[in-house]
Amino acid sequence: MAKKLDKVDVVTVGVGWTGGIIAAECAKAGLKVVGLERGEERGTEDYQRIHDEYRYAIRYELMQDLSKETVTFRNRRDQKSLPMRQMGSFLLGEGLGGSGTHWNGWTFRFLPYDFEIKTMTEKKYGKNKIKRDLQLQDWGITYDELEPYFDKFEKVAGISGENNPLGGKRSDDYPTPPMKKTPILKKFEKAAKDKGYTPYMIPSGNLSETFENPDGETIYACQYCGFCERFGCEYGAKSAPEVTVIPTAKKTGNYEYRVHSNVVEILKKGDKVTGVRYVDTITREEFIQPAEVVVLTSYVLNNAKLLMVSDIGEQYDPETGRGTLGKNYCYQVNTGTTGFFEHQMNTFMGAGALGMYMDDFNGDNFDHSDLDFLHGGGIWIVQSGNRPINSNPVPQDVPLWGAEFKKASIHNFTRSLYVGGQGASLPHKENYLSLDPTYKDAYGLPLLQMTYNFTDQDRALHQFISDKTAEIMKEMKPKEMVEANALTDYDIVPYQTTHNTGGTIMGGDPDTSVVNNYLQHWDADNLFVVGAGNFPHNSGYNPTGTVGALAYRCAEGIIKYSQDGGSLV
Repeated sequence: MAKKLDKVDVVTVGVGWTGGIIAAECAKAGLKVVGLERGEERGTEDYQRIHDEYRYAIRYELMQDLSKETVTFRNRRDQKSLPMRQMGSFLLGEGLGGSGTHWNGWTFRFLPYDFEIKTMTEKKYGKNKIKRDLQLQDWGITYDELEPYFDKFEKVAGISGENNPLGGKRSDDYPTPPMKKTPILKKFEKAAKDKGYTPYMIPSGNLSETFENPDGETIYACQYCGFCERFGCEYGAKSAPEVTVIPTAKKTGNYEYRVHSNVVEILKKGDKVTGVRYVDTITREEFIQPAEVVVLTSYVLNNAKLLMVSDIGEQYDPETGRGTLGKNYCYQVNTGTTGFFEHQMNTFMGAGALGMYMDDFNGDNFDHSDLDFLHGGGIWIVQSGNRPINSNPVPQDVPLWGAEFKKASIHNFTRSLYVGGQGASLPHKENYLSLDPTYKDAYGLPLLQMTYNFTDQDRALHQFISDKTAEIMKEMKPKEMVEANALTDYDIVPYQTTHNTGGTIMGGDPDTSVVNNYLQHWDADNLFVVGAGNFPHNSGYNPTGTVGALAYRCAEGIIKYSQDGGSLV
C-alpha cells in the first residue's frame, strides 16, 4: 500500500537541467515544489580526484544502471526488439544534475529555420521537396518568440561565447567571453576561412572566467584539465544544474528534492493529473505524491515511457499514422575526417566545449535546390583533452592490436586531429518509440522500445558533410587522412551521440503534437512535459541550449497556470 504524502503545488520527475530550471523559477514565484530523482545525490565535492578514465568514461559510473532499466531496440518493425545490455550509442544520465553533470558544455541555439522548417522549406523549394514519409512539421513557436528564453538560459548558465555569424539575431551578447583560441583551433580556423567559410568559437558551458549569474550563483573559471564529458567538474567550472539552478531553488525555502525516488506512474482523474506514484529504490517503499501540477523533466526516453505506461495520450501507430506519443523519434548523423600530422600538438589538455564550429552547411544556410536532402550539419573541431584509453587513432594500414599498434598509437597520440560533422535528423514515419511487448524493468513496467534506422535522407546528408570535413582537413595539410565510411544501418552498440530527440513533440495542433508551445499536455492541462523529446526533428547542433530555453518558457507557463488555470494557448 503506497503512503500518501502532503500535496504540493508542483512535482517534477527528474532533477537535471529542466527539473532544476522549473524548480528555481516556480520556487522563486512562491510555489511549493518537490523534485523526484531516481539516482543518487551528488555535488562538486563528490567529483574530487575522479580523473579515472576507466571508471567514468569506459564503465560509465555516473550513468543509468541498465540492469534495472534499459531500452529495447530494432531497426525495423518486422524485427524482434532486444534489450540494450550496456551503454553504447548514447549515454543515459542518472543522479542529481542528470546528464547536465557530465555533459561537454556545447550550448547552441537552434536556427530560425528549425522552428518553421516545414513552412520555410515549402515556401522556398515547393511542397515536392519534402520526400514522402518524412514527417516534417513546424514547432508551434518561432525563433524570435523563443529568443528571450535562450538569453535567460545563457545568462543563468554563464555561457562563454561569441556571435554566430549565420545564426539567429541576439538581444544581447554572451555573459562571458569565448574560451582560449589555441594553436589547434587556429589551424582549423585558418583552413576554414581560406575556403571562404565562417568559423566561430563554440558557445561553452565550461566558463572562460569566474562568473556570478543573475541568481547569485558562482561558476568558476575552467582549468582546461580535459575531464569534462562523462565526468563531473570538481572545480565547479562547468555550468551544471547542481551548481546553478538547484541551489537557487533550495535558497527560496520552497523546494526540496528526494533522491532514490523512481516515479513509476502519473496519476490521473478525469482530464487532470493528480500526482505521481514513486518507489524508493533503496527500501522499495511506495509513495504517492499529490500535486496541483506534474512536470516530466527526466530524459527524453523516460518522459515518453511514463506517459505510455500511465495511458496518457494516444500512442503513435506507423501503420495508420494516427497518434502522437512516441512519434518523430530522431537522432543525429555524425561523421568526420582524421588527419595525421608530422609535428606534435598539445592534444591532451582542453575542455569539453573548447572548439570552433561553422554553420555554412547547417540548416538552410546553403541552397538545397539540386540536393537530394534537406537541412544540413555543423562542422567542428574540438580540443576536449585526449585520454589514453579512448584516444588511439592510427592510420588505416596499422593493425588494431600488437606491437605495431602500440607504437603507432603512442606516436600519433599528439599528432592527430579530427574534424567532425554533426548532421540534422529529420523525422521518418518508421522511426518511433513504443512499449516493448516482452521485456520489463525491475519495477514490473514494460521497457521502452526504440524502432530506428538511418534513412536515404540521412545517407545523402552524411556523404555531403563527410566530404566537407575532408575538404577542411585537407586544407590543414596533414601527411595522411582517414575519411568516414559510408553510412549503413544504425547500430546501437558503438557510441555516437546522446542527442536523442522526439517522442513527446510540441506543436500548434493536438492532432500532430503531444504538448503545446508552453509544453503543456493537450489532454491534461496541469501536466507539462519538458526536454529534447519536444523537438519535432533534430538539428545540426547539440540540444541543451534549446532545451534550456524551452524549460524557461515552460516555467513561465506553469506560473501562469497556477494563477489562472486552463489552456495556455
